[in-house]
Amino acid sequence: MTALTTARDRLTGLVRSQQRRYEGDKDLPLRGYAITLTVYSSVVGSLAGIAWLTGREVPDSLPVKDVAMSALATEKLSRLLTKDPVTSPLRVPFASYEGTAGPAELEEQARGNGARKSLGELITCPFCASVWIATGFTAGLVYLPKTTRLAVGTLAALAAADMLQFTRAWLLKVSS
Repeated sequence: MTALTTARDRLTGLVRSQQRRYEGDKDLPLRGYAITLTVYSSVVGSLAGIAWLTGREVPDSLPVKDVAMSALATEKLSRLLTKDPVTSPLRVPFASYEGTAGPAELEEQARGNGARKSLGELITCPFCASVWIATGFTAGLVYLPKTTRLAVGTLAALAAADMLQFTRAWLLKVSS
């Protein structure tokens, strides 16, 4: 056995031992999480590298209006992708239906093991998806600001409309 093979085997054993200690009796897809982190870091690194290589100006900060609109749009798109019945076909390979979770929202559970389970968790969790979505909107503001602002504005209007719908329903409920 070569020294490289021995070092690899020791490192693999150490990683597996740490994983077992961390997980306890839980079934956590740590390898899938590591892959997800690697993909996310690669996407962010690539976006930054492309900006640098092309000489694209990256702002020191975002205007408050862009941040506020992106926050509303991120919330709306994350819920559309992770909870809406219409987008459930996208989640079928990675999740199982559990029931309804509220008005026009489904409750689903990630299924499978490893990368499949971690991807299932990502696409059934609006908080998890928000990281990717907000990153996409921020990149869009750097690379395609007009198009991104149009999409963000549309999604922000939908988020505001949802809040008005919920407020109306609540007012009707308390007034009767």
